[in-house]
Amino acid sequence: MQARKKYILIAFCACWLLLFYFGGAQIRQLKFLARRQSEEMVMARRWPAWDDEATLKSFVELPGGGEVDAGLRESPKMKRENRAIVYKDSRCRMETCFDLSLCETRGFRVYMYPQSRGDKVSESYQKILASIQGSRYYTPDPHQACLFVMGIDTLDRDQLSLQYIHDVDSKIQSFPLWNNGRNHLIFNLYSGTWPDYTEDLGFDVGQAMVAKASFYMESYRPHFDVSIPLFSREHPQKGGEKGWLLYNNVPPRRKYLLVFKGKRYLTGIGSDTRNALHHIHNGKDIISLTTCKHGKDWEKHKDGRCDRDNQQYEKYDYQELLHNSTFCLVPRGRRLGSFRFLESLQAACIPVLLSNGWELPFSDVIDWSKAVVVGDERLLLQLPSTVRSIDNDKILAFRQHTQFLWDAYFSSVEKIVSTTLEIIKDRIFTHVSRNKFMWNKLPGGLFVLPQYSTHAADYPFYYLDEGLTPKKEFTGLIYAVSPLVSQSQPIIKLILALAKSKYCAQIIILWNCDKPLPPRSKWPSTRMPLIFIRGERKAMSSRFFPYDVITTDAVLSLDEDTVLSTNEVDFAFIVWCSFPDRIVGYPARSHFWDSSKGLWGYTSKWTNEYSMVLTGAAFYHRYYHHLFTHYLPTSLHALLDQTANCEDILMNFLVSAVTKLPSIKVTQKKQYKETLMQQGSKSTLWANPDHFTQRQNCINTFASWFGSMPLVQSQLRLDPVLFKDQVSILRKRYRDIERP
Repeated sequence: MQARKKYILIAFCACWLLLFYFGGAQIRQLKFLARRQSEEMVMARRWPAWDDEATLKSFVELPGGGEVDAGLRESPKMKRENRAIVYKDSRCRMETCFDLSLCETRGFRVYMYPQSRGDKVSESYQKILASIQGSRYYTPDPHQACLFVMGIDTLDRDQLSLQYIHDVDSKIQSFPLWNNGRNHLIFNLYSGTWPDYTEDLGFDVGQAMVAKASFYMESYRPHFDVSIPLFSREHPQKGGEKGWLLYNNVPPRRKYLLVFKGKRYLTGIGSDTRNALHHIHNGKDIISLTTCKHGKDWEKHKDGRCDRDNQQYEKYDYQELLHNSTFCLVPRGRRLGSFRFLESLQAACIPVLLSNGWELPFSDVIDWSKAVVVGDERLLLQLPSTVRSIDNDKILAFRQHTQFLWDAYFSSVEKIVSTTLEIIKDRIFTHVSRNKFMWNKLPGGLFVLPQYSTHAADYPFYYLDEGLTPKKEFTGLIYAVSPLVSQSQPIIKLILALAKSKYCAQIIILWNCDKPLPPRSKWPSTRMPLIFIRGERKAMSSRFFPYDVITTDAVLSLDEDTVLSTNEVDFAFIVWCSFPDRIVGYPARSHFWDSSKGLWGYTSKWTNEYSMVLTGAAFYHRYYHHLFTHYLPTSLHALLDQTANCEDILMNFLVSAVTKLPSIKVTQKKQYKETLMQQGSKSTLWANPDHFTQRQNCINTFASWFGSMPLVQSQLRLDPVLFKDQVSILRKRYRDIERP
């Protein structure tokens, strides 16, 4: 027994010796490798060793820790905790924090709380409220609304600002419809205050949606909140200036490659990024200028670079840099967004973003990869080589897309508000909504009404992208206001001319006459359906109502006294098939700016230049009926019905606003103008002295509503092949056009 214990003890000791001999070397080697890896990591963090690393802190973070931005120093856990404090309902989605049944029963209507006496309202918030009130979705009755907007100004929630509104919590809790913010929309441009500028709004937003500038990705609630751009108080409410690419298109590259001119913060959040910008300045094709000369106490905090930077800063004009640069640097400031973002878009200067974690404006629907270059604040020194590597074709495409986005969504407060409302509406009615293609292609999502169709192929401005051509058929729509007393009236001749066209699929008579509609036996027989619609309201705006009986994409709008031959109709239709998104027709008119009166003028003079083709004899796509009825406000419809005039001018305004292109005039017989003006009911209309004055007033009223003048001047007229050529008439396809 003693011998067995002895052998066991010896074997146990031998095993320990073997383990120590063979395993100890491995353990020592692992410790050595771990120590070496740690040293390499330290060296890697120390590279590159800049001489001025004190001013480039975020790029030379030492293991011992130089001071960095609070936003960069925060751990993910700290960010989640801060977010939970600001947004208690951080998991809100449309399905959980929005009463969709209200919109299903009431429709999409927006109610705006009345403003309380004594409340300060900033100029920017007044523009937002005015845009909502002018929207087709606005209702003054809260019981008809499914979305509510507060009258309290919540744009500036910086406690140090003079625009800051106190006691917002107590005020909103007193609203009987507040319901913890459910179905409410809150607008905000500035959140937080010195020194960390968090996203705290200073009150509990509850379950309200937040339309906010400078949104952090961590705080943004996808498909619930809306990220909007930061805009200045000078930003126009309507219309807005056009983009600058019209004046500087080719070559795509400009004098400077990359520019920046702006403030430099010496301390606090956002200072690291801007303090490092001078490293990429070369004084040639890259201009990066900063100044610390801002604020009251800038001299107390200025560093060794301030005087030199301020001197360089004054040598360049900011507007000149915008006009002459291919790329514009858009670094973060105290907050993630800046005014420079919209300024760059307008100037067709491709934005290069240095704002880590920024949820870009309207990111749910806009594909920003087609218009901006997203950089990384930690990789600033790579930006010059990155932008140099972008070829000319892509640069031109980027610049063109910046102009599209600027004009479609950002050029005015009204467009920013309208885009916000349309995004929310698409979230509510997901089965009838725009797809991302529609938001990112001309003319943009605001001119696409998905109630008409959710398929891009049904819209005239997407035919080319979809590889489609219009069907070779049209509907003749004749607007009749005079009683039928004779078979020799122009309307009878017009019906017969249309009936002979091989492209005419149906003829519709819109009977807006006070006399009863004559029986079918009084009308000529045709090979295609002859349909009658009795105008119940006898309203001028009913002329462009989207009637379900119109089955073709092409519509030929005609006055009852228009005189056209079949050849003229067929030729105009063939031209329209090549331009299905525009108005194509015969009678042309023009507008001009009367500098003596400071107003727009209207002229019917027979000249080579025109900007309108009147709908008394014109082709257009039937979608414009839907857009005319549902996009334009009731105030403009009421104006048309009251004056019984100007509906043709308004349709030209609408189509030009969509396409940004002029209408197209086609060849007409020499006596066409005189015939049109002398026959039928038009004789009394043109003799009316108020008729021309009304049309002058209409043009200015329409321009005011659109916010700018959308009409485009043109000198183009399309004629048939061999038109007026000295060849036999038998060789010409459209012979009747040249006959007297």
